[in-house]
Amino acid sequence: MALIDRPLVSPDRKIAGFQPGKVLRHFAKLVEDKEDTEQVFHIIEATKGRKSHRQAWDFIRSPEGQRFLRDEVDIPAMLDDHARWADLPENSVGKHYMAFMKREGLSAAGLVAESHKWAPPESRPDDLTEWYFNRLRDTDDLFHVLTGYGRDALGEACLLGFSYSQNHNKGILFIAYAGARQIKKVTGTAAPLFSAVREGQRLGKAAAKLAHMDVEAVMREDIDAARVRLSIGKPVIYRQCLAELQSEGFAEETLGLSEAQAA
Repeated sequence: MALIDRPLVSPDRKIAGFQPGKVLRHFAKLVEDKEDTEQVFHIIEATKGRKSHRQAWDFIRSPEGQRFLRDEVDIPAMLDDHARWADLPENSVGKHYMAFMKREGLSAAGLVAESHKWAPPESRPDDLTEWYFNRLRDTDDLFHVLTGYGRDALGEACLLGFSYSQNHNKGILFIAYAGARQIKKVTGTAAPLFSAVREGQRLGKAAAKLAHMDVEAVMREDIDAARVRLSIGKPVIYRQCLAELQSEGFAEETLGLSEAQAA
């Protein structure tokens, strides 16, 4: 069946609403190991509400959504095809993306594999709503590159604040503030961590919907021009927090920073 011919909402799809017990259980596991990405998928599913679904349906019905459905582009495969982007200018989004993925030891396919640990494809509804939520997953690392948020613990929390304003999943906002609280608990820092997360929310609200972008076209853009076009502001408070944490003597390993992010 062609992608565009799938139903908007499968009869198998359930919108469970907020499940606080499940959220707390999986968040505890995430605190133990912030690299355990599977727990994030559990939390998001436990808090995915009607507003998130309505946004999905509106985009699917839009002319741009319909075009993407007809094209049937495999976003992870496209992003991981680094030869495709090899001739791009140095300041292009694609070159920044490839450098980020290489530095962090990541691949778009790897994130898909992590999501399948949580829920194998055969267990998920075969509908266009699932296609949309997969699109949110598949563009996550591109969000990092475009927003300037690193993969350190605070960068992840701030990006979740940004993503909440874009996608309206309360579970994402819960993880963002809980993550900032955990950093505060571990470090005792005077840095304004919660303000950094709120800044992420403001930036996400002001920006264009990044999950709705033409991924291939954006990869070929100059990154500064793309940020202006997409109305992505600078994460000023986040950068200030990183500087303050490091001035307080916290090592890169404590913050989860790579050398490039700490520079």
